[in-house]
Amino acid sequence: MIDWKAKLCSRKFWMAVIGFVTGLLTYLGVGVEKAEQIGSLILMAASIAAYILGEGLIDAASAKGDTVILHNDDASADGSK
Repeated sequence: MIDWKAKLCSRKFWMAVIGFVTGLLTYLGVGVEKAEQIGSLILMAASIAAYILGEGLIDAASAKGDTVILHNDDASADGSK
């Protein structure tokens, strides 16, 4: 089953969405400039959604007294990229 909470916080996921949408819009003749503007809007919305989701998870765990360890799928085990 897909862990949507982790997906929505993943930069790789949002970059894939933006790449697909801008490519599709360019293919459909919308124009590169307009496609870039729409991609920027998606990135801004994704950043806000990921922040709200992450803060909500931390607040929920804090209310329960749990320790929160967030998974970062963009970094390797030794912390390098």
